[in-house]
Amino acid sequence: MRNQKAAIIVGLVVVALAGGCSRNKKPATSPQPAPTLTDATETAPPAPPQRVEESVPLPQPNLSEDAVANKSIDDLNRNSPLKPIFFPLDSAELDESGRAIANADADVLKRYATWAITIEGHCDERGTAEYNLALGERRATAVKAYLASLGVSGERIKTVSYGKEFPFDMGHSEDAWSKNRRGHLVITSK
Repeated sequence: MRNQKAAIIVGLVVVALAGGCSRNKKPATSPQPAPTLTDATETAPPAPPQRVEESVPLPQPNLSEDAVANKSIDDLNRNSPLKPIFFPLDSAELDESGRAIANADADVLKRYATWAITIEGHCDERGTAEYNLALGERRATAVKAYLASLGVSGERIKTVSYGKEFPFDMGHSEDAWSKNRRGHLVITSK
């Protein structure tokens, strides 16, 4: 029994040594002959192309665009390129003048494709707080849907309703109320 164990151990050692030696050997490779030109029609490979320096005129920046793009968000909202969209009394439908303003706003938003906005829905002081909040939400949603139909991504647009809480005009006349029935666009990020 003892001789059998010794024979097994010696056999394992021989196998391990033989396997270890075979891992260190590199396979034999035959040397490749160097390429030679055998006939007059063969030529050397072409030289790599040389870099050609051309003066390409760079587009001149539009100064008005740069002036807008370089403003802070606060400055942009103080003198916004986005105009408010006004609504008739008790309505969340964009009329012809509202669509024209929204078309211009969509053009600005397409030009500055990284801007995100919030559309605030506002109402005049007449009506209950609940009614005006619901109407303000419908107005903001209507503006968002119209801008989206013009190709402005809805992911860039949030909506909020303020009802009658933040009027443009503090007056109590039809002229003042017409200024307060609006969808107001606020730039929230660039």
